[in-house]
Amino acid sequence: MLTLLEIIQKTADFFAAKNVESPRLNAELLIGHVLGLKRMQLYLQFERPLAEAELEKLRPLVRRRSQHEPLQYILGETEFFHVRLKVDRRALIPRPETEQLCELVTQRLAAPPAAVLDLGTGCGAIALALAVHYPSAAVTAVDASADALALAQENAAALGVASRVWLRQSDWFSALAPEERFDLIVANPPYLSEQEAASAMAEVREHEPRQALTPGPGGGEALARIIAGAPPFLRDGGLLALETGSDQHDRLRAQAAGAGLGGIESLRDLSDRDRFLLASKAAPAATG
Repeated sequence: MLTLLEIIQKTADFFAAKNVESPRLNAELLIGHVLGLKRMQLYLQFERPLAEAELEKLRPLVRRRSQHEPLQYILGETEFFHVRLKVDRRALIPRPETEQLCELVTQRLAAPPAAVLDLGTGCGAIALALAVHYPSAAVTAVDASADALALAQENAAALGVASRVWLRQSDWFSALAPEERFDLIVANPPYLSEQEAASAMAEVREHEPRQALTPGPGGGEALARIIAGAPPFLRDGGLLALETGSDQHDRLRAQAAGAGLGGIESLRDLSDRDRFLLASKAAPAATG
């Protein structure tokens, strides 16, 4: 029988031949998943022989990854801003940039928000992470996809926050009542152009839901709708926080100003690209 180390090396070599990124890391994570071991535990058992029953469980997962199915879909879960989420083809895989958006929001808010709106929630990543971070907040999460909302509901139940996270099928603001108001509106909408989506990595292009990647030819269509529609639903002093494309900020800042929002900021992600737009609804000026 081959040892654990030999299987890791063979799997990594196979992934490399298939142009899978980070082949050794992917091999270790898949093998650890099958064996129920963390990566550090693998290192302590390199000489362990793998039984045929274990290899039978591993082979179909290796085959799927070699076909560029995202690792997170194969593992069935991912970590996001201190919570563990179930992920599958019903929704986009949460990205590190979106974690950074959550970090920015929690750093900027002077007080815990009483009411939060997450637009295009997908698997529920932003809504549920903020619900856990702010245990007194009421969180509304909307998505146009019934499949994505079903996944978000499963995650809400697993995290124990389903009682204060309201999931609604909605085309952005369409299902909200006119009188609803939020301290925070946050969104990671689709923002790739159709050309960018078509040229994305195979993991993205061939496996993740296209409607979560691109809203139309230019890529900025959803962001424009959100910026235009947000002000009536923001409380005075409320914050709008968006993840965006890196070449869209001149246009987005102008749109935010045109919508009457203030305090407009473009912020960069960890790769030093414009990625986040923050804006606020000013409180009315005092009179008398």
